[in-house]
Amino acid sequence: MQEKKISIVIPLLNEQDNLEEIIFRLKSQFQKLNNFTFEIIFIDDGSTDNSWKIVEKISSENDNIFGFKLSRNFGHQLAITAGLEKSSGDAIIIMDADLQDPPEVILQMIEKWQKGFKVVYGKRKMRKGESRFKIWTAAVFYKLINRLSDTPIPLDAGDFRLMDRQVVNELLRLPERNRFVRGLVSWVGFKQTTVEYIREERFSGKTKYPLSRMISFALDGITAFSKKPLQIAMKLGIFSIFIGLVMVIYVLISKIYYPETTISGWASMLITVVFFGGVQLLTLGIIGEYLGRIYDESKKRPLFIIEKETGGK
Repeated sequence: MQEKKISIVIPLLNEQDNLEEIIFRLKSQFQKLNNFTFEIIFIDDGSTDNSWKIVEKISSENDNIFGFKLSRNFGHQLAITAGLEKSSGDAIIIMDADLQDPPEVILQMIEKWQKGFKVVYGKRKMRKGESRFKIWTAAVFYKLINRLSDTPIPLDAGDFRLMDRQVVNELLRLPERNRFVRGLVSWVGFKQTTVEYIREERFSGKTKYPLSRMISFALDGITAFSKKPLQIAMKLGIFSIFIGLVMVIYVLISKIYYPETTISGWASMLITVVFFGGVQLLTLGIIGEYLGRIYDESKKRPLFIIEKETGGK
């Protein structure tokens, strides 16, 4: 039987304390599989700690470990894209360096890939060490994007997944700059399935996704896969016109039939200005979000820049 090659793509940002452990656990899984070769690809997304030095050291000691250092922090999704571009496996597995995605799940993913599935994504059935707020906001995000988007995105599934080479090749053909990888994987289609797992606490270090980045990530996902916010903006405009007409009719009736009770005041005027001003600003904000993404795409800049690379003995 011809050997199949598996590529493990690991984007990282300031994960110096996790790298030795993830290599140890990955190698222990590789030893359980026959007729497979493996490569590990680290993408350093602008780390400021010793992560890159450790990657250089590890890659010099192993002929199947490679590292690519981006010239700055381009973001998690573009780091993943860089790793996919540099991979050469028949199947590619994306996982983070914090060990919240357990390497032990890889064997189940490969098993389902061998049964003919082109994408096998990890579905979290439990999240250890995460606050109720984060779990709640994640649930709201997935429900919201599935309600707005025409492309269904699996609930409780992150970027931890296995993809067949054919799927990766199609992903790399997609030109957009503001990438939402898990959405793109759903969009390209192919036969997909899940592997459920318990998401562990971080092995070491702090999360790289504070609330501000989570909101930005959610906006990327929604604007990349849905035009419905623009339709909502139009409906808000129509609704505000309707409210304005109702208020005009009310004022006219009051002036004609109840002139003695009509009191000129600032309150009604203030409410009107605030309401219409809020609708206009919200609508402009939604349109601006889409225009900004069109502007980014029009510049045709490269998705990322590789400053250094290391690999093999």
